[in-house]
Amino acid sequence: MDLGLTDRTYLVTGATRGLGFATARELVADGANVVLTGRTQESAAAAAASLGERALGVAADNADPEGPGRLVAAARERFGRLDGVLISVGGPPPGGALDNTDDQWQQAFESVFLGAVRLARTAAAELAEGGVIGFVLSGSVHEPIPGLTVSNGLRPGLAGFAKSLSVELGPRGIRVLGVLPGRIATDRMTQLDALSGDPEGSRARNSAAIPLGRYGTPEEFGRAAAFLLSPAASYVTGVMVPVDGGARHGF
Repeated sequence: MDLGLTDRTYLVTGATRGLGFATARELVADGANVVLTGRTQESAAAAAASLGERALGVAADNADPEGPGRLVAAARERFGRLDGVLISVGGPPPGGALDNTDDQWQQAFESVFLGAVRLARTAAAELAEGGVIGFVLSGSVHEPIPGLTVSNGLRPGLAGFAKSLSVELGPRGIRVLGVLPGRIATDRMTQLDALSGDPEGSRARNSAAIPLGRYGTPEEFGRAAAFLLSPAASYVTGVMVPVDGGARHGF
């Protein structure tokens, strides 16, 4: 199936590893250009170099108000166009409702929530018909995840913003959607399993609760995200798409 990605240009944040990098790799493999971001120029450049000449690495702080404009400019300068963005940010700190501090909430709001909103607004002003804005969220959009209270507070709000944006941008032919990874075998998931004090036991218990019986791979997530960002998914907008092995039991 031709996804129609050849020579299109996407901006993928938080893409030096994990889900963002997996998506960037799939986009490039299908002929797209990618501007990927990382916390440092060294990490971003190294990730881009591993993907070849169709990738450009740029250091960016999600909480920086000037970042979105700089990233869009970099895409246009290097590749001459921008067709979509995938906003993937690091997970907020774990903790319970009584444990997380004001500083943790404020920092997470600036980077995870407001940073994503800023980038989406900037992209919306730049994209033409056929453009797409994707958010990497999580299953906490639908159901709180124990021990991840900050994420439980912020992710549903971003889903609401994405839905509102999809309605506003639909008449311009621009799609907006969310991708909800379940338990994908990334460094972040390793960290969360370790919090239990029994990482292997935690992974076994969590795997048993997933209909497919295992954690997903970053590659599986990346392929799903690349499809949703592609012209092949041109009539998919305003939705939150789970990539979780069937873990969410609701319709």
